[in-house]
Amino acid sequence: MQVLSVNTARVEHFVATSGQSLASAIRKRAHTGPIAVGPSGLAGDEQADHTVHGGPAKAVYAYPHEHYAFWATVRGQAKVPGELQPGDMGENLTLQGLQEGRVWLGDVLRFADCELIVTEPRQPCFKFNAHMGFVHAAKMMAQSGYCGFYLAVKREGTIAAGETFELVPGPREIGVAEMFRAKMKRAG
Repeated sequence: MQVLSVNTARVEHFVATSGQSLASAIRKRAHTGPIAVGPSGLAGDEQADHTVHGGPAKAVYAYPHEHYAFWATVRGQAKVPGELQPGDMGENLTLQGLQEGRVWLGDVLRFADCELIVTEPRQPCFKFNAHMGFVHAAKMMAQSGYCGFYLAVKREGTIAAGETFELVPGPREIGVAEMFRAKMKRAG
């Protein structure tokens, strides 16, 4: 398992395809070299709406790179221009080799210089639709289960693209995929 990209963003304003003006830090971009990881997340990363993003339980957002092919296909069918790059799901960590079906709440991702603990799946919102460029993006995330997961900082340190990491099993009581399905069922 490996970190392909470490991504951050500042809050910016953009106009959705609907014409609505939005403030968001969903447009994450890759960094080279080690990035500091503190209790509230990665150095240089921001969130526009702290009621749904950020805080100790949602300090870092990880997303499996394996799902990018799905999103490229869906965006192509919706005739959305441009190619996706790491960070385009709004994730801080673009991971390879670890998908939602293998992750449980309480599992620890142990990196060389820090440790992150899995806290919950991401829930898509209207800003995800706006960022992806089509109105059914959140619905597609809900249907596919390709949600990624939030992490709390267990041990501060640094993290960099190219690092490998170990998955240390937690209590294994509820999986990320299972919790995501339950949340989407309640939201629907």
